[in-house]
Amino acid sequence: MLRIITQRTEAEAELRRIRDRTSTDQIVHKEATVREVLQAVQRQGDRAVLHYTQEFDRQFLTPEQLRVSGSELDAAYQQVSKELLDAIQLARAQIEAFHRQRVPKSWVQFKEDEVVLGKRYTPVDRAGIYVPGGRAAYPSTVLMNAIPAKVAGVPRIVMVTPPAPPAGHIGLDESEIKSNLSPTSASISPAPINPAVLVAAQEAGISEIYRVGGAQAIAALAYGTETIPKVDVITGPGNIYVTLAKKLVYGTVGIDSLAGPSEVLVIADTTANPVYVAADLLAQAEHDPMAAAILLTTDAVLAQKVQAEVEWQLRDHPRRLLTEKALAHYGSIVVVDSIAEAAELSNEFAPEHLELEVDDPWAMLDLIRHAGAIFIGSSTPEAVGDYLAGPNHTLPTSGAARYASALGVETFMKHSSIISYSPTALQKVANQIDVLANAEGLPSHADSVRLRMPRREGGNQGL
Repeated sequence: MLRIITQRTEAEAELRRIRDRTSTDQIVHKEATVREVLQAVQRQGDRAVLHYTQEFDRQFLTPEQLRVSGSELDAAYQQVSKELLDAIQLARAQIEAFHRQRVPKSWVQFKEDEVVLGKRYTPVDRAGIYVPGGRAAYPSTVLMNAIPAKVAGVPRIVMVTPPAPPAGHIGLDESEIKSNLSPTSASISPAPINPAVLVAAQEAGISEIYRVGGAQAIAALAYGTETIPKVDVITGPGNIYVTLAKKLVYGTVGIDSLAGPSEVLVIADTTANPVYVAADLLAQAEHDPMAAAILLTTDAVLAQKVQAEVEWQLRDHPRRLLTEKALAHYGSIVVVDSIAEAAELSNEFAPEHLELEVDDPWAMLDLIRHAGAIFIGSSTPEAVGDYLAGPNHTLPTSGAARYASALGVETFMKHSSIISYSPTALQKVANQIDVLANAEGLPSHADSVRLRMPRREGGNQGL
């Protein structure tokens, strides 16, 4: 059952514990494994990718089977319902329309003496999209990552995603799977990718897809292999191994963020509907055993109603065990004295998703400084943003909303400064540059300006 907290100091400590839940000693051990995978893929390319795909995912593939074939892409459309295709297409249109509003524009400014200053935005050459897979399917993640890259104008976008266990081989160990392989066929048929994921990718304009996941997929994108191209930016969420791999390859490539377990924080007052609030908390908790679901409310009666409603809605929940585990470890209800106090606690936590289910949410918005995405009013559950409102659902977690933002078009672009000085303009600032360069002990900096100055009669400029 969700615990109700009424003391401010206890609430602050609990929120800190939840926010920092990924800062554990276990990460050190996992990071050593990830480093080993990265180094192997960098040295051995496809061979290492296939080895770790066998070791971690029980997938026995040849290099030719890494890439999803055109026939698989075509077949995917026959395997999804018209309703699902329509929903994917609506989401694609909404997401694209929103992100087209955010494309940075190059600009120049003309100043006196023919000085020109500006900024030029260009997309990266290649982007890699990681989509979690296995037994789950996330077509929404495909759309949220691929569409901003397309809108940014990235010429080549590739996608990696782990396949589901091959039919008939779920639950078998490595030796059992190997025993089913014939000596002449290097592997069983390639494991399938969820058709909804393949359809979403194609609707977003991606046809280059590789069936590989985990740290080995991130390594392949960062370093390149014989089959998988090296990219410039990697985006998309994954498990702790994927996140650590992105952390370790940052610098070799760009990344979107280090995504941790998902989280929602709901601020509610006496006007909130406990049924809605409970459903929104469960919608977050059902993601993962480490997902966080937090309610801050000014109404002690509402707190008790939500507590009971969560139990009621969990009765026949298909993901009950997982969801209960998340709520037990990382779920809380905090009763506060005022909306202002709720905003203070929320800003300190800096949630990935923040829902304002209060009487005047627009007025409360002025109190909010840190949140990945803000959902305004009782008719705006987080699920709207997860799927098709338009703003990106790849958001900063674990307090990173204090300094980071959602994935967007800018993630796939970089900017170059534009500077042009005329001889007259350079001459006007030559003395100041000379002073600054010599103050830093860089005489050639000063010379690079001095030698461009007009000759003075009787002077010697070393020319």
